[in-house]
Amino acid sequence: MKRDIKIERKTKETEISLYFNLDGTGNTNLNTGIGFLDHMLELLAKHGDFDIECTAKGDIEVDYHHTTEDIAIVIGQAIKETLGNKIGINRYSTIHIPMMETLARVSLDLSGRGFLSFDYEFKSEKVGTFDTELVEEFFYSIAYNGGINLHIDVLKGKNVHHIIEAIFKAFARSLKEAVKITSDKLPSSKGLIQ
Repeated sequence: MKRDIKIERKTKETEISLYFNLDGTGNTNLNTGIGFLDHMLELLAKHGDFDIECTAKGDIEVDYHHTTEDIAIVIGQAIKETLGNKIGINRYSTIHIPMMETLARVSLDLSGRGFLSFDYEFKSEKVGTFDTELVEEFFYSIAYNGGINLHIDVLKGKNVHHIIEAIFKAFARSLKEAVKITSDKLPSSKGLIQ
């Protein structure tokens, strides 16, 4: 089964084009208009072995909120669609990622029911020109649109850039593990994952 998809989303605020390959090799072609977000999406692709092509035009002259949120919405939709009926996937994963003084943990369940627990408050409002509050917004949109029960915890950390990088890397590695096909069975006692 080929697990890739192209999604386009157009609103009055943004225009997003996304190609997402769950079984890729970490290739990227990114132009979101937000340099820091491009960097994080590159980490997501490289550490998850996903291919991601994303172009975005958004109202970034206002702020980065709408563009960041809408990109996350389409990534969540892409994850959900490429998983299909979820037969054979691992479904669950927990990964710890250290980065210098930082330690981040991501646990997830591809349950079909979106939920985000993000228990961390950034000590600075920005990293470069990117609003740190948008990190939680990004993962909220992925979780709810992707049907992912997602728990993100920062166990240690001081440097904001390191913290955000560790979160993205931990999410990438956790998702990579959870989407692996390891059997021909549905990982649910209910006979359905929704």
